[in-house]
Amino acid sequence: MGDFHLARDGGFCLANGGEAETAKLILRDLVNATMGFEGLAIAVEKPAKSVHRMLSSSGNPTMTNLAAIFAALKSTMKVEIQAHSVSVT
Repeated sequence: MGDFHLARDGGFCLANGGEAETAKLILRDLVNATMGFEGLAIAVEKPAKSVHRMLSSSGNPTMTNLAAIFAALKSTMKVEIQAHSVSVT
């Protein structure tokens, strides 16, 4: 469970730090390790091909789609996902 925590937090921090491409790759690895893209596609009610494109390095998922992806992962993994802001000095 510690690895997931690091991947999830790392992915979120990377997305907020302007490294969305890397964050999407981390999310893709997490999807592959848990529910798979077919399962995710069913959960978010999108074609599997679209979900693959969203999380590709050149993908551009909407906030609505990202929220659905996080909700599906949260449900599948039975975890709580929290966001925290960190001030940078």
